[in-house]
Amino acid sequence: MSMTIPDALSKLIRQEACRPVPLPVQALADRLRAVYGDAAAAILFYGSCLRSGDDRGGMVDLYVLVDSYRAAYPSRFLQLLNRLLPPNVFYLEVPHDGRRVRAKYAVLSLADFERGTSPRWYHSYIWGRFAQPVAIVFARDRHTSERVSRALARAVVTFIRRVRPCTPSPFTAGELWFKGLSLSYRAELRAERPEKLKGLVARYAPHYEALTRAALPAGDLPVAVTEQGGGMRYEARIPRRTRFFCRQSWRLRFFQGKVLSVLRLLKSAFTFVGGMDYILWKIERHSGVRVELPPRLRRRPLAAACVLAWRLYRQGGFR
Repeated sequence: MSMTIPDALSKLIRQEACRPVPLPVQALADRLRAVYGDAAAAILFYGSCLRSGDDRGGMVDLYVLVDSYRAAYPSRFLQLLNRLLPPNVFYLEVPHDGRRVRAKYAVLSLADFERGTSPRWYHSYIWGRFAQPVAIVFARDRHTSERVSRALARAVVTFIRRVRPCTPSPFTAGELWFKGLSLSYRAELRAERPEKLKGLVARYAPHYEALTRAALPAGDLPVAVTEQGGGMRYEARIPRRTRFFCRQSWRLRFFQGKVLSVLRLLKSAFTFVGGMDYILWKIERHSGVRVELPPRLRRRPLAAACVLAWRLYRQGGFR
């Protein structure tokens, strides 16, 4: 599926991605550059700490984009895990200004990142994340920065293409993004309450409005834009068959995503120090569901991951 990135969208993404980041985040990035050396092509900052502008009380979300998994790891086992089920996720903490700054970071090759933000990547794991606000903390050179920026713009277009046929028309930018975020979150273990997603979209309404206006011209279906009540409304004539296949595709992503999420949960037993505690905290924070793991399971990460996934499902931690 060919894709043309509108110039207005590319410019908007570059402006937003090149924003300055807080010093604690820069300290984390500096440590990661030291760990991965010449293999690190770029480091991206996203998630709740980016949106709030404060890492206190949370965990910074970072992505390390590398030239190849062979260059990133001396371990062939980690290379294989990252290639078969990307990304690998790790824990990092560094001292900064008299306190500890904590991060969860994922490792992905730059080539996989570019594929993951395009329609070639069926599941929403990559393009669903990176259609949202992102900052480029580090890029090796201008060429790499441009590649990352193009991929981020491609994620926005892919997101809208995958979501628009499932959104009742006419729609506002807020309705489009709320629908898309709801779908992409349901396709993972990242349970979110609808009211929280609505608040998130409302808080960044100008951002999502600007992205929508810039990205819609890249679509393969014509969109009419009208101003109504001080806001913009969009209308696309989408065939009923296209809407049907969109809904079925998301149902498949829901199933696929649950399987992949459980596999990544199992993989975290090998890569993520303190991973169980982090996952429990994250699920409780997003869904309000609390699950306790007995000490005997904590000593057996694989068994703990399986039990955790089942208990979370039974208690509504994900659907």
